[in-house]
Amino acid sequence: QVRLVESGGGLVQAGGSLRLSCAASGRTFSSYAMGWFRQAPGKEREVVAAISRSGRNTYYIDSVKGRFTISRDNAKNTVYLQMNSLKPEDTAVYYCAARHSWQLGFSSNEYEYWGQGTQVTVSS
Repeated sequence: QVRLVESGGGLVQAGGSLRLSCAASGRTFSSYAMGWFRQAPGKEREVVAAISRSGRNTYYIDSVKGRFTISRDNAKNTVYLQMNSLKPEDTAVYYCAARHSWQLGFSSNEYEYWGQGTQVTVSS
C-alpha cells in the first residue's frame, strides 16, 4: 500500500513557475515508477510526465517538453514536477500516481495508487 500526498499547487501568472511535490508513504518507494497526470474541467485525465524507479528514464508529453521536469528523491520518498514558463492551458488539477513496475506508465489505468490532487491555475 502506498499513500501519496501532493503539494505545491496554486495560482500563478503566465510565464511563471511552480514546483509540485508528491510525498509517498511506505518503505518501498524505490520499487515504484511514478507519474504526474492532470485533468482540466471537461477533459480526460492525461499523463504529463513519468519517471522510472531509479530516475534514469523519463517521459514527457509534447506540450510540456522543455518546460517541465520530473525528478525523484528516493531517500525522501518524494517525486517532483518543476513547471516553468507556465501557460493558461496548463491549468488543471495535477495528480501524482505510483506504478509497481520497472516500466514507465503512460495511461491512468497502468497506475495503482493516486494522490488527492493539487490545483494549478495559470492566469493570462
